[in-house]
Amino acid sequence: MATRRAPTPLQPLIDKIESFEGVDEPAKALSWKVSNTLGSGALKDMLSGTAIGHALHPMLTDVVIGSFLSSTALDVIGGDESHVASERLIALGIAAYPPTALTGMSDWADGSVGNAAVRRVGVAHAAANSAALALYAASLVARRRGKKGKGTALGLLGAGALGFAGYLGGHLTLVNGVGVDQTVFDAGPSEWTEAADAADLVEGEPVRVVVEDAPVLLLRRAERTFALHDRCNHRGCSLVGRGEVSGDEIECTCHGSRFSLEDGSLIQGPATQPQPAFETREREGKIELRLYS
Repeated sequence: MATRRAPTPLQPLIDKIESFEGVDEPAKALSWKVSNTLGSGALKDMLSGTAIGHALHPMLTDVVIGSFLSSTALDVIGGDESHVASERLIALGIAAYPPTALTGMSDWADGSVGNAAVRRVGVAHAAANSAALALYAASLVARRRGKKGKGTALGLLGAGALGFAGYLGGHLTLVNGVGVDQTVFDAGPSEWTEAADAADLVEGEPVRVVVEDAPVLLLRRAERTFALHDRCNHRGCSLVGRGEVSGDEIECTCHGSRFSLEDGSLIQGPATQPQPAFETREREGKIELRLYS
């Protein structure tokens, strides 16, 4: 008889967080508020990291975490002369916290709609980070009042809260898939592969087919057939179901990302990567496609 795999030490807590419905209504309201306030355009693209081709939030967290934990490390091993450096590091972490939180909130709002686990773990992640900020801020106040021992103790508590927040952040990314390119594991065929009967395509009407486990959008326009990966790489919405074609572009209406029909080039975020696109050809009444090289 097979035995069940033992859960990891924090798995029971994660399960409780992911099943806690008490935060749903306020979290949904906050998510919609954030999304409506940021909208789509330059500000949203900046917060999402569109210009750099990678989510901005993880880069900023390195500054906050690095500053706070370096301060605590100096408290433990830095000796009596390190208190000024510790204070400055805490101040740097506090200054870096607002833009870090804003980028994280933007990413969370995109992923939390329709995904209860992301919504609930995201709230816990934000709460743990807020606790860490409050503890390090209190530590800084205590230090400046000459209470170095109290400041060190508060910093150690802050480091604990920060570590738990980081664990939850890793869970959001590595388990819940927030911020991961949604097309990376089924990009589509690299060699010419049959996708559909040409006769099944209707002018101007996108069709979803599956080719080598990859969902593909096919669109016939003016005797040309365009093909893109159907799952938006930003958060996985179907471009056939939620896409709007305008000229030579298609917009994913889930969050406003726009891509070129021609080659999948990213025109507007919050996506940070081009959409996988395919070359197409018609042979013997069949549409064949392969990934652009």
